This record gives sequence, C-alpha cells and structure tokens, in this order.
Amino acid sequence: MEFLVWTLHVLVAASVVGLVLLQHGKGADMGAAFGSGASGSLFGATGSANFLSRATAILAALFFATSLGLTYFSSQKHDAAKQPAALPTQPIAPVQVPAMPQPAAPAGEDKAGAIPK
Repeated sequence: MEFLVWTLHVLVAASVVGLVLLQHGKGADMGAAFGSGASGSLFGATGSANFLSRATAILAALFFATSLGLTYFSSQKHDAAKQPAALPTQPIAPVQVPAMPQPAAPAGEDKAGAIPK
C-alpha cells in the first residue's frame, strides 16, 4: 500500500510541476490583448486558464493528501520500532561452556627428563 502511495505521490508531483509550467504568467495577458490568437486555442479565450487552474488545484489537493498518507505510514513504522519486544515465555537455560582440555606432554619426555624444581 505504501508503494502505491509513493508512486501516486511522485506522479502527482510531476504533474503539478508540468501544469504550473504550462500556465501563463500575469505578463502574458498583455500579449493576448494585442492579438496573439488566444481566442483560437483549444479551450477558448479564458477556458485554458480556468481548466489549468482547476487541474492544478485538484492535483495540489491530491499532493497534500498523499503527503499526509506518507506521514501516516512513516509514523506507523516509527511507533512499531518503539514497542518493546515480547518477553520469552520459557526461561532461557544458561549456556555451559566445556572445560578447556589440558595440553598433553610432548612426545618423548617423561617426568624423569623434566627440569627439577
């Protein structure tokens, strides 16, 4: 589910950037007044501004919703990490370490050949 929200979030973000870049700035209205042909566009003289503005507003709301969803998923992971681990139901037996074997005397030596004290 989180992967789906991440994918949607990235797609919406790229769409918002694209729509913002498509929109005309305030200075573009002056050029339209002198016959730049805006009335012959696909949406009419003012239709493209309204369509792009509404689409940008809808995608911005969707971007905020996916941001909140990702925040929720992040907090759920963080809360799960804070919870203590469950205690074992059976006591753990102590580990017994075997005793270290004593080194054997080198071959050919016996107590008679040892250095006296």
